[in-house]
Amino acid sequence: MWQDRRRPTLVDTNAQEGPMLSPDPLTIHPLAAHPRVVFLKPLVSSPKIIVGEYTYYDDPDAATRFEQRNVLYAYGPERLVIGRYCAIAAGTRFLMAAAEHPMLGASTFPFTMFGGEWAERTLDIVTAMPSRGDTVVGHDVWFGHQVTVMPGVRIGDGAVVAAGSVVTADVPPYTIVGGNPARTIRQRYDDADVERLRRAAWWDWPAALVTEHVRVIIAGTPADIERIAVEHNLEQDA
Repeated sequence: MWQDRRRPTLVDTNAQEGPMLSPDPLTIHPLAAHPRVVFLKPLVSSPKIIVGEYTYYDDPDAATRFEQRNVLYAYGPERLVIGRYCAIAAGTRFLMAAAEHPMLGASTFPFTMFGGEWAERTLDIVTAMPSRGDTVVGHDVWFGHQVTVMPGVRIGDGAVVAAGSVVTADVPPYTIVGGNPARTIRQRYDDADVERLRRAAWWDWPAALVTEHVRVIIAGTPADIERIAVEHNLEQDA
């Protein structure tokens, strides 16, 4: 099963001068004519939501309310961690661990949340419930329209989640999943190429280097991307 291996962020020391080479990742609306598209990193304020640069959300109705409408039941200590360059379509929602109800006995009713004597008599039961932990999304992940991600799920780099899917289990890197519950449709590359891509980690390259090689990133092979990483001494442990 895929395990999260967060990588340190590389600092782009090449300040852009003259014409814009790439969009400013700290601009909420990177496309002035299309307010439905927002970069999430400068938008979210909760310390429980961590989003990498260039990850965007597209919603024609309430794009700037992602934190309130799309990250649900974030009452506990668990975090939502999303990497760089992810594409999140309208209606995608992340259910956090506080959505869980006790299933230790006959009733699943959340008596504790209503306070008073109900809380006094049951708080120890609720606080002792095991947590599913953080929800972690890798880099360059594409979420289709109205995806639901359940608490504690980990989704690997380069994964694709089909529209309408309900993700209840971990998704390996560069795997396409779909359905309710989401099942593997196919792996985008063989294991060797997946390792090449994860070692190359193009999402951690300086923005200027990404811009220089954006055609290769979109249309090249894993070997092409690996070659660029090696040339610039940017390969990482997968």
